[in-house]
Amino acid sequence: MSTGRTWLPRRLALGGIQIAGVVLLVFLLTEALPGDAAVTLAGDHPDPERIARIRETLELDRPATERFLDWAGGLLHGDLGRSLVSGRPVADALAAGTGPTLLLALCALLLIVPVATGLGVLAARHEGGRVDRAISAGTLGVHAVPEFALGVLLVAVFALGLGWLPPTAVGAGPLLGRPAVLVLPVLVLLARPVCSISRLVRAGMIEAMASPYVAQARRYGLTGARVRYAHALPNAVAPAVQQLARTCDWLLSGVIVVEALFVIPGLGTVLVDAVAARDLPVMQGLAVVFGVVTVTLNLAADVVVHRLAPRSEAAA
Repeated sequence: MSTGRTWLPRRLALGGIQIAGVVLLVFLLTEALPGDAAVTLAGDHPDPERIARIRETLELDRPATERFLDWAGGLLHGDLGRSLVSGRPVADALAAGTGPTLLLALCALLLIVPVATGLGVLAARHEGGRVDRAISAGTLGVHAVPEFALGVLLVAVFALGLGWLPPTAVGAGPLLGRPAVLVLPVLVLLARPVCSISRLVRAGMIEAMASPYVAQARRYGLTGARVRYAHALPNAVAPAVQQLARTCDWLLSGVIVVEALFVIPGLGTVLVDAVAARDLPVMQGLAVVFGVVTVTLNLAADVVVHRLAPRSEAAA
């Protein structure tokens, strides 16, 4: 078992190895993609000489090992390369799409905790009853629906059918200027995390309410609400807090789907456009950013868990 002094350096070293593995894997996967970026950039009727010039200009004719070393070295200095299509630095392209993505993720995170906790507590209060069965069945059913299918269903009902909300963000301008544009995308992002976290809260509340310390609190004559929210709930939400930390990196993949569906100009749209144009530097830059964020969030979650329960070695 690792001691408290050696665990953190070992975990940080493991995080560094994971990031290095992400960088290598991203490069290998983009190299394995079918097609040729030079052919794509050359147009509909490319000639061999033009393709050769483009390959030489973009240094695509260099060995893969040399290109990887140069690219990885640039990452250490914050240089993600330049777009093959626009010629702009990849970092600028990512910065332009960061605002809408962060706005969507922040709105989702602010709503996940109260909604999931409320549903979990409500289900636990009516354990085995109709309310509990309805919430459990509803969360299980929603969790089984893919984000894209759920988004299409919400658009069909609330945008096209009832006309209550705009179907996409096309022509909406700044997202904060038209909050209605955010409603459907945020609902799609909320669906799965709320379902999974509420079920954890429900299970935790049922276990906590049957614990000896809750029974002792009741013997002291405390009200049911105080016992439930002051004594049982803090212990019930501990597993949900760990799941919430893991949910943060899951939102990255959800944001890509949501932005593509609702035409929101965020990082997901940048990635879809880069894939369509075979803009390898942008694809690589986004993949590295997403991978580093995922590793960092999991590292932070492991540190918190180890701090609260150092003997568990949850992240060993």
